[in-house]
Amino acid sequence: MNHLSRRKFLAALASAGAAGLGGVLLRRKPAYAASGAGEQTTSQAAPASAAERLFTNRLRLPGASGLYAVVAARDVRQITVSELDFEVLPGLPSPFWAYVAEVDGKRLLNPTLLARRGDQIKLRMVNRLKQPTIIHWHGLTNDERNDGVGHYQVAPGESFDYAFTVRDRAANYWYHPHPHDIAGEQAYRGLAGLLIVKDDDEEKLARALDLTLGVTDIPLVIQDRGFSFEGKLEYKLSREQMFMGFLGEEVLVNLTVRPYLDAARRVYRFRILNGSNARGYRLAFAQGDRLLDYYLIGTDGGLLEQPQKVQEVFIGAAQRLDVLLDLREAPGSGPVFLKSLAFDPMHNESVDENTGKPAAATAQGGADPHAAHAAPGAIADGTETPLLRINIKSSPEYTRKIPSQLSRLPKLAATAGEPRRFTLGHDGEGNWTINGWRFNRHETPVTVRRGARETWLLQNNRASMPHPVHIHGFQFRVLERRGSPAQVMALAMRRNGLLPQDAGLLDTVLVWPGESVRVALDFSHPFSGDQTYMFHCHNLEHEDTGMMIGYKVEA
Repeated sequence: MNHLSRRKFLAALASAGAAGLGGVLLRRKPAYAASGAGEQTTSQAAPASAAERLFTNRLRLPGASGLYAVVAARDVRQITVSELDFEVLPGLPSPFWAYVAEVDGKRLLNPTLLARRGDQIKLRMVNRLKQPTIIHWHGLTNDERNDGVGHYQVAPGESFDYAFTVRDRAANYWYHPHPHDIAGEQAYRGLAGLLIVKDDDEEKLARALDLTLGVTDIPLVIQDRGFSFEGKLEYKLSREQMFMGFLGEEVLVNLTVRPYLDAARRVYRFRILNGSNARGYRLAFAQGDRLLDYYLIGTDGGLLEQPQKVQEVFIGAAQRLDVLLDLREAPGSGPVFLKSLAFDPMHNESVDENTGKPAAATAQGGADPHAAHAAPGAIADGTETPLLRINIKSSPEYTRKIPSQLSRLPKLAATAGEPRRFTLGHDGEGNWTINGWRFNRHETPVTVRRGARETWLLQNNRASMPHPVHIHGFQFRVLERRGSPAQVMALAMRRNGLLPQDAGLLDTVLVWPGESVRVALDFSHPFSGDQTYMFHCHNLEHEDTGMMIGYKVEA
C-alpha cells in the first residue's frame, strides 16, 4: 500500500471514531503539529487545541502491567532480553522487545531498579533475541566489562554476568542496549529501563515535599515512535534517515500515546528521560496561553545544589532532567500540558535522495531538511508538540515548601594548558565523524592516564546538526559555552553562556551547530589495568553509523 492510500486508511479510521483505540487517532500527520520547525516562537504557549483534548489515555505509572515496576536492584538476579507482544497503542498488540525480570513470582518489563551508593548489583543477562545484544549502564562509573558496550556483546541464546558496585551519586540513570551497528533498532523496539540511585539528600527531599515514587514522584520516559497500518511498531530507515536520525509520528510518554495524569494541587516531581533515538525537546509546562514556572533540581548526575527556576529547558537524546512542578501556582482549573515548544532544530545539512550524501546546507531558520527526509507523516523535529495532559483535581490543603538547598556537588575545575579538542562533523560521504574518525572496534585513538584531570573542548561544525555527546565511564561539568545559537543563548542563566542544566553533573551534553562546549573530567577510578570506554553521539542512528570512538584510560 502506498503512502497516499495509507493516509486515506488512517483518515477513515479516525473519522470512524477512536473509542476502540482508547482515544488514539492514528494518522500520518498529527493534528497537534501546529507550528513547523524553524518558525519564530515567543514565550507564550498556544491555547489547548481540539487535538490536545484527545489526550484520553491514562499515563502508565511504574508497575502497571509490570511495565517500569519498581524493584530493588539487588533483588534482580536475571534479566532476559525477550521478544513479546505489548499493547503500545491500546487494544493493538505489537511485537515489542523488553528486559524481563521475575521477582517474587511477578513478571516485570523494563523494571525500574532502585539502589543506593555502595550497593552490589549482580545479575545475569540472557539474550533471547535473534540479534547480539549487551546492556549499557548509562551514566555509571564501571570497569569496561561491566560498562556494557559492543566489545562484550552477547550472541543469541548466550548469557553474560554483571557484577559491580554502585559508586556514583544518587541520580536518575538508565540502561539500554549498546551492540555495534544495531543499538538504534533495539532501543526503538522497547529496550530501555531506569536505574534510580538514592541517598540521604534524596530521602530528605522526599520527606520535605511528601513525595512518593510512582504517585507524586513520577518517572517520565519520552520516546517518539512510528506505527504500521496494524498499529505495530515500525522501524524502517532510508539512508537519509540513517544520516539524520529516526523521527516518529507519535511522541509517547511511558509508552502511553496521548496520555493524561490526574493530579492534586501540590508539588510533583518528574524524573524526565529523553529516551528517543534522535529527537530533541524544548520542555515547558503550559496552562492555556501561559507558561508556568517550574524548578530544575537535577541533571544526569543527580541533584543540583539549589533549585533553578525555569520556564523551558532543552533536552537532547539520552539526557535526564529532574524537575519540580508546583500546581498551586497554576491559576485556573484548566489542564496543564507538558509540551515541547517549537524551536529551530538546526538540521543545516540536507541529503541527496539518491546517494544519501550531504547536499547543500540550508540557511539557519529555513526549511527543515529532516522534515523532507523523515518517514511520511513523522513529526518534524522542532514542531510544537503536547506530550502529557495534567488534570488538576480538588485535594486537601498542601503547605510544603521547596527547599532552598538540595545537595553539595563535587568540584571539577578546568586544568591548565590547552584542552583536548574534538570536532563534530561529517566526511562529505554521508558519515558523521569525531575529529574525522569513524568507529573501529580495534582502535582507541584517544588515551588518558588514570587519575588525570583534563579539559575537553567539543566543537560542532556550523554545517551540522545538534549532537548529544555521551562520554562513558565518567561524569563531567560544563565550564563554558561559546558560539551558542540565539535560541540557546536566550536561556543562559549563568556566566560563560552556561544553561541551567549546566549547573549539575552530566554524562551527556547537547552541542549545537557552531557551538563549542568546554567540559572538565576527572579520570580517577578504582579499577586495575587499562580500561577502554566509548565516546559518541547519542543520536542512535549516528552512533550506529560510526559517530563513536574508543578511548583508553591507562593504569
